[in-house]
Amino acid sequence: MVSYFNKKEGENVNRFQDFLYRFFFEERTDILNNSDLIIKEINDFKTSFRRKCMINGERYYEGKHDIIHMKRTVIGEGGKLEEVENLPNHHVIDNQYAKMVNQKKNYLLGQPMVIKSDNQVYSNALNDIFNKRFMRMMKNILEDALNEGISYLYIGYDGEGHLKFTKLKGHEVVPLWKDSDHTELEGAIRFYPTIIESKHEKRIVDKIEVYNADGVYRMTLDDGRLIADEKKPYEPYITIANDDGSEECLNWINIPLVPFKYNSKEIPLLNKVKSLQDGINQILSTFQNNMEEDSRNTILIIVNYDGENLGEFRRNLAQYGAVKVKNINGAGGDVRSLQVEVNAENYKVILELFKKALIENAMGFDAKDDRIAGNPNQMNIQSMYSDIDLDANDIETEFQASFEQLIWFINCHLENIGIGNFESEDIEIIFNRDMLMNESEIIDNVNKSTDLSLETRLANHPWIDDVDEELEKINKQKQEEIDSYVSAFPTGLPPAGRETIKNGEVNEE
Repeated sequence: MVSYFNKKEGENVNRFQDFLYRFFFEERTDILNNSDLIIKEINDFKTSFRRKCMINGERYYEGKHDIIHMKRTVIGEGGKLEEVENLPNHHVIDNQYAKMVNQKKNYLLGQPMVIKSDNQVYSNALNDIFNKRFMRMMKNILEDALNEGISYLYIGYDGEGHLKFTKLKGHEVVPLWKDSDHTELEGAIRFYPTIIESKHEKRIVDKIEVYNADGVYRMTLDDGRLIADEKKPYEPYITIANDDGSEECLNWINIPLVPFKYNSKEIPLLNKVKSLQDGINQILSTFQNNMEEDSRNTILIIVNYDGENLGEFRRNLAQYGAVKVKNINGAGGDVRSLQVEVNAENYKVILELFKKALIENAMGFDAKDDRIAGNPNQMNIQSMYSDIDLDANDIETEFQASFEQLIWFINCHLENIGIGNFESEDIEIIFNRDMLMNESEIIDNVNKSTDLSLETRLANHPWIDDVDEELEKINKQKQEEIDSYVSAFPTGLPPAGRETIKNGEVNEE
């Protein structure tokens, strides 16, 4: 399951730098055969529309929306827009997009996944690996996948030989796919900015990690040049320390980098709703600006003063809320006012339309839906969840495929540490979707389904998380009741009169 890359004793950093040079410039013939191609791959990805969408998704989730750059303008000379600074300029953000992301990740992974196998040894080993810490990481991976279209999980080892999982953001990884469907990685290039301090200045450079079949190669991209990392230019995926002090290097056959996609096209969720989210922010900001523009709500008309051209008229009207008018008849001056009412109801209607459209396009659900306001039966609840269910089906399909890749590495690990060979074992991964439910209605239906087995009824009961545990409790309770009943009789009760429970069945001894 693993291939071996043996390192001789006494090999040092310089030897690795020589090897790195040969790797990039002499020996390799694929896409990683020289530094120019690596730099080109990075630069192309940095400037790509796909990466821009990834960063936008992350940015909008954090509440850094385009509205914060909005400037107030008025019509000036010649009908051109001019920026003004004396007008209210609020940047109101109602982050409905982040709400959709949180809604989806908690709907699909709010409850821990269940990973089951008929092999109890295998099942216990998997549960040890897929612990609460891992489940938390999976929620974060789904969050990144929703924001960026794709996220990555790196499989490595800690200093004690335990599996270690590291989450990598999609906008930091240049994937090198083997196929056009993007199902298997041939390699990957990761880059992330870091600050280098010298005596005279601080500079931001890109740290580069290249993942391929031989391990991880580390370097720095500085001023358009690739420089091998001084501390650790190369590292195998697995290093084993022998008793004699030597080291043995092992590498996976497959790249230990598993992609987790939001959808097959790797399209971020924000791409579906960005214009709607911007519209919501714009409406709220404009409404607050208008409510604070007292001088704009009252337009002053100043009579018998110098006239002005049309450009000045429009600018003064918008900027100062007053206009100067020349009276041609020579009458005395006067000041009058026109009241401008801000109709809040118009803003409310438009805002509701935008929010509803955003929820529909994001394929989420509205917790204030009228379908559950008056009659919250289970059919209405399921109808409310229909859109998010469809989207969750696609996410689950992609994540199931990713878990197949992840399980391959875990099976290799379990075999290598001597727990067993589970390659032929089947596993079941169940995503427990966190849906609202009418518990009383469901419980009533379960209680009426007497033609079904106890195990099936328990599995559909909303209060039961672990069916096996609940069956064990029921059996224990029944056994205690029988023991209590038997103990009420004289000790000379014949053995044939004693009853026990085994596997939920009453047996006579």
